[in-house]
Amino acid sequence: MPYRKPITKSKFNHSGRKKSPEKSVLVLLNKPFNTLCQFTGEVHDSTLTDFIKIKDIYPAGRLDKDSEGLLLLTNDGSLQHKISHPKYKMAKTYWAQVEGQITAEAIQILTDGVLLKDGKTKPAKAQVIEISTQSVPLWPRDPPIRFRKNIPTSWISLTIKEGKNRQVRRMTAAVGLPTLRLIRVSVGEWSVNGLQPGEFRVLDL
Repeated sequence: MPYRKPITKSKFNHSGRKKSPEKSVLVLLNKPFNTLCQFTGEVHDSTLTDFIKIKDIYPAGRLDKDSEGLLLLTNDGSLQHKISHPKYKMAKTYWAQVEGQITAEAIQILTDGVLLKDGKTKPAKAQVIEISTQSVPLWPRDPPIRFRKNIPTSWISLTIKEGKNRQVRRMTAAVGLPTLRLIRVSVGEWSVNGLQPGEFRVLDL
């Protein structure tokens, strides 16, 4: 009889994305400062492998090396696409420690949209927040930011629904408030609450 190649099931759907596994999981990681948003790197790099040993999960979206906070990872290709693709407009909330005193005018500009080199940002939610054990508890950063004498720092909460490159940092800089520390606290319905840097939580979907 002629040889017939065995039939194997494809791991990908017709759109080219990975099919959803039989058991989908979502991992919520509090990514530490100075950690790459990937599982491999150079010899001295801090990567996701230092904190997570779960196989076949991938970041849904990115978080810059010098940013902290919530990073979502999943083994579900459809969910990964929904979280990371701009067309779904999933809200992401950031806390930014900025250099200078935040004014009502700056808040209004950030809310209405800031003109950047690659276009004007869409309307956002912006408000001043107080970081303390009584209001918004926060872990210390390692290493801490460098303070400049006689120049105050402030904290602002920004919620955006788009993903321009280093958008929050560029938005605050555009209104004269350079970002010193940036933390993503939530993506959609998921929050970093209860997780210290390097800790993660696994959700079965």
